[in-house]
Amino acid sequence: MIGQLLIDYTKLTPARILVGYVVLGVALTAIGVYGPLVDWAGCGGTIPLTGFGYALAQGVKEAVAEKGLFGAVTGGITATAAGITTAVTLGLIAALVGKSGDKA
Repeated sequence: MIGQLLIDYTKLTPARILVGYVVLGVALTAIGVYGPLVDWAGCGGTIPLTGFGYALAQGVKEAVAEKGLFGAVTGGITATAAGITTAVTLGLIAALVGKSGDKA
């Protein structure tokens, strides 16, 4: 609902809104707000785009604790690799199965 309101009443593009949700998830994780929400809501807190930001932040946090500064580069990708792989694979399947063409 919030995304639709942002599309309707601002000049933000859908891509910027989606990125905003991910960044919001990272920011809320950094200040310690999103973790308790995930503990309470479970999967409902980890599925939306803010949950992807949460997963990125948690991955970086854990990797930095293990590997130091290098973990800041690798932790987010490692933590979200399954989700990224699934999105790319399903996008490829949809592209192969779907019929491309101009919308008329």
